[in-house]
Amino acid sequence: MQRIDIYPTHRQDSFLMRAGRPYPLGASIVPGGINFAVFSRHATACTLVLFAKGAGQPLVEIPFPPEFRVGHVFAMVVFDLDYENIEYGYRMDGPYQPHKGHHFDPDTILLDPYARLISGRDLWGVPPVGLGDFQLRGRPVYDDFDWTGDRHLELPLEDLVIYEMHVRGFTRHPSSGVKYPGTYAGLREKIPYLKELGVNAVELMPIHEFDEFDNDFSNPFTGERLLNYWGYSTLGFFAPKAGYAATGPLGMQVDELKALVKELHRHGIEVILDVVFNHTGESQADSPTISFRGLDNATYYMLKPDGRYQNFSGCGNTMNCNNPVVRGMVLDSLRYWVAEYHIDGFRFDLASILGRDAQGRPLANPPLLEALAYDPVLGKTKLIAEAWDAGGLYQVGSFPAYDRWSEWNDRYRDTLRMFIKGDPGKTRELATLMQGAPDMFVGRGPTASINFITAHDGFTLADLYAYNEKHNQANGEDNRDGHNTNHSWNCGHEGPTTDKEINALRRRLMKNAVAVLFASQGVPMILMGDEVAHSKQGNNNTYCQDNELSWFDWTGVEREADMLRFMRACIQFRQAHPVLRNQHHFQHQHTEASGYPDISWHGREAWNPDWSENSRALALLLCGENVPPGQEKDDYIYVGMNMHWQRHAFELPRLPVGRRWRRFIDTSCAPPDEVVEPGREPLLRDQEQITLGPRSVVILVGR
Repeated sequence: MQRIDIYPTHRQDSFLMRAGRPYPLGASIVPGGINFAVFSRHATACTLVLFAKGAGQPLVEIPFPPEFRVGHVFAMVVFDLDYENIEYGYRMDGPYQPHKGHHFDPDTILLDPYARLISGRDLWGVPPVGLGDFQLRGRPVYDDFDWTGDRHLELPLEDLVIYEMHVRGFTRHPSSGVKYPGTYAGLREKIPYLKELGVNAVELMPIHEFDEFDNDFSNPFTGERLLNYWGYSTLGFFAPKAGYAATGPLGMQVDELKALVKELHRHGIEVILDVVFNHTGESQADSPTISFRGLDNATYYMLKPDGRYQNFSGCGNTMNCNNPVVRGMVLDSLRYWVAEYHIDGFRFDLASILGRDAQGRPLANPPLLEALAYDPVLGKTKLIAEAWDAGGLYQVGSFPAYDRWSEWNDRYRDTLRMFIKGDPGKTRELATLMQGAPDMFVGRGPTASINFITAHDGFTLADLYAYNEKHNQANGEDNRDGHNTNHSWNCGHEGPTTDKEINALRRRLMKNAVAVLFASQGVPMILMGDEVAHSKQGNNNTYCQDNELSWFDWTGVEREADMLRFMRACIQFRQAHPVLRNQHHFQHQHTEASGYPDISWHGREAWNPDWSENSRALALLLCGENVPPGQEKDDYIYVGMNMHWQRHAFELPRLPVGRRWRRFIDTSCAPPDEVVEPGREPLLRDQEQITLGPRSVVILVGR
């Protein structure tokens, strides 16, 4: 007996069809065929355009009969299609009224926003041949990957050490030695390196499909065309970037990425995706219509009364995220990545846009942010906000969090940078931020704060202490792009130098920053390459630099062995001491068990911090015995920071009977003596005081 839902009711040429199901949207493989479902509120008609894989001309164009439309969804099943060799798009007919926001043009073939696989950019940086004007095409996906028991790791947020990285840049350098450089497969080969480094979460810069050719600039020195290297201009929120897959030309990028996630999980490493829902690759009003604009521009984008784009993203357009349809697409996308790719978390680019209404006004209770926080499928997924946007909305500490969201803490970044280079008046603010910013994240705990010194956007750690100014001329924008306020210091010479004293100072400042980062409450994040002192030659906006400025140079693993060893030791130390990874903010109270407060502040004199404007000295003491019931007790931790250009003696707080101070870090010492392996800290001869060299940090263990 034949199933009724695989019985065709319509025919065009040799193709058989019947009314489809309006949900799920996209192209879904169903018994006997493929269900195509696409939304458009304002279109008057829709045509499905089918291509044989790689063909320049359509195989067939099938208009949706009126009875195949359910509400605002066109839905149709086409039978007997080979899903592995079919590509598709849509033509939408409707009003062309730009002043009302409508840009319908039946002559343009459009990409499905719900496409699970997108062809046309199968090989990075190589334009397709023979595809005509419609290069970016949807393809169905049969989700049959063998996960063999893999599941989300659900690591406690306070235990994370996040490594922000670029999939292509991590292994593209000739020194990587991997079989398939610049790919998911190449990254998979380097998982042992990540494991040895000690990170337990990777934050992948955008891997949703984007067009690397979406860049109009050229390098003024070489004439070379610049690419869209970072990928912050999404074309499809359901499709992995084919150009990042060794198997991209074979259409196997889905399985290759899943294999990477599975292997990372096997090594105890979570996967966080950097997602960009604030704007799309149809960035400018005069840029090509690819998908959303032609499907239903007035629904997907924020528009001004005259139909022009609102631009809170700084990239030309802004997605209308709190429109119910767009909100549904965002939720569908994230659920898909969590369910089908086992993704553990998301970092939302310019997340404040997600809280604006259709006119761009900030909402007190944004429906999308609330829905993400309470969604059952995303219930244990990590949600991280970049809590600002290019329209001036700044919400760090006030982002609508619903007890679920964490935030990139740029105030931590800037204050730590200023303190490390010796700016006055920063001790009190740094002290608050090192506690997980309880003044900003009231009632939310330290894990609301994602602490970082550097990220993809800005100077690297090495460049932070080698340049006073940005040097972005190679981007072709006359050095106008990128941040102008970097809180950096070149230590007396702009750029590389052979001066041994300057180089030693730079290295010390880098290690100071790393030491403080890992001694702070909150969730630390480090930038790919900082552990080997990677330099981008002062370029603080390498969004277009697909070259050695951006690529991880694997020769640095040996050349910068002392920096790598220092970073590893700091990560190991943090993981060894739960007192550095609290779920709740400190109470600043003594307990009978220890007689010490959970945290106390000191200066050059014990128990007497110097909060004056000219102070550049600060120390803290963490009591490892003062822990909540059920939590394991720890050692005492002392962090002394002297950012003055002169050495100073610091009086050490006295430990309880039976405990003695041991030295883990002293950045004033030359390598390899500046750090020891955690657990093997040597005993201090003088238990009463310690001398901190100029611009240095010490970390002691009271055991």
